[in-house]
Amino acid sequence: MPDRFRRDRRHKMIAGVCAGLGRQTDMDPVIFRITLAVLSATGGLGLIFYGFAWLLVPYQDEEENELRKLFTGRVDGQALAAVLFALVGCGIFLTMLRNGGVLAFATVLSLLLAGAGYWSRRRGAPDPDPLAAQAAADAPPEAQAPPVVTTYPSWWRDPIVKDGTHVGGTGYLWGPGDARERDLTSVVDVGVPNPWTHPGAIRTPPHAAPPRPRGPRWIGGWVFLLALLAGGLGTALGWDTHPLGTSLQTGLACALAVFGLGIALSAFLGRTGAGTVFLALVTAGLLAGAAALPRDITTDWRETSWKPVAAAQLRSGYDLGTGRGTLDLTRVHPVKGQTVATDVRVGAGQLKVIVPAGAAVRLSIDVGVGDIRLPGDSGKDVDVRPGRHEEVTLTPAKGAGKGGTLDLTLGVGVGQVEVSRAAS
Repeated sequence: MPDRFRRDRRHKMIAGVCAGLGRQTDMDPVIFRITLAVLSATGGLGLIFYGFAWLLVPYQDEEENELRKLFTGRVDGQALAAVLFALVGCGIFLTMLRNGGVLAFATVLSLLLAGAGYWSRRRGAPDPDPLAAQAAADAPPEAQAPPVVTTYPSWWRDPIVKDGTHVGGTGYLWGPGDARERDLTSVVDVGVPNPWTHPGAIRTPPHAAPPRPRGPRWIGGWVFLLALLAGGLGTALGWDTHPLGTSLQTGLACALAVFGLGIALSAFLGRTGAGTVFLALVTAGLLAGAAALPRDITTDWRETSWKPVAAAQLRSGYDLGTGRGTLDLTRVHPVKGQTVATDVRVGAGQLKVIVPAGAAVRLSIDVGVGDIRLPGDSGKDVDVRPGRHEEVTLTPAKGAGKGGTLDLTLGVGVGQVEVSRAAS
């Protein structure tokens, strides 16, 4: 069995990842193909693993992986297909974040496959011979041939273009020109003078350099503009009728689809670079953040005030999507022994509650990300933290008559909750 994991070119079906895994673990590659297909359909983990393995693991007869070729400007269908696999897998994984059962099944199946591969590899490994290991360590180093002197930079690769043929150029986005056109006199100045010619001799015209063939068209800019346009249109379509998270998810999903389609088409119609891949990954990250936004955050900012004039007019719940909501309870005076309850929710913004002076108040406050300000707190004391929950009981103010109890449940997704006591 090989020491390092390499993709198998001879027995590959798509990119040789499963064949390489079977060769590495001494197992049938069909096991890996079926398992990765199941993982791809139940959470996208199979596509994510296959795409990144395709990018990072070279063939057994190569030392350069597809990611390095992508970053050096040699964009071809192999690297673009690997990126597309990874992007599609990330998209499927993001849609399954709320499905814990599917993700748990995919995780257990992945661990079982990894354990089976590790056991299969270890069961056929012979125990090391300590005497042979000591003899190999004490053996003198093997003599090596002296390096070969070249007349051009030996680190530069052979010229490669997109379709696999060589018609001129190096196929790279940067670096020196074709090093094979150089000779010894272009590298070392030997001081050979130009030959002398008679003034009346006929001079031969210099040979015109052949025109440099044009490479594939660069479509990265058009892909970015189309993705920007698709993202704006997708967001605008649901801006007035859907919550903020849904609108952003629609726009970002449209932009990500354009990036994926552009990367796939660039294998045939042009070329894209690492910038397009980076923008696609950033868009996928923003899509994950938009999926985590609370559903009650709307796109329109409103300022709303609720002022019930009696305990009987206090509703059981108040709701505001995005904006500033003020609940004024100064005219609500429950009688002694009476408990009045209400629930107030704001998706994003500020919630301000004014409680009467003579009532006891029980507060249950939940803030996703933001600040909580209670009576007696300084106006300059702002403590923004995620996942805040407080249970507070406020006693009646001194000098005020004793009344009933207000039971308030307050919630803000992103923003601030402020509770103040009215003057007695």
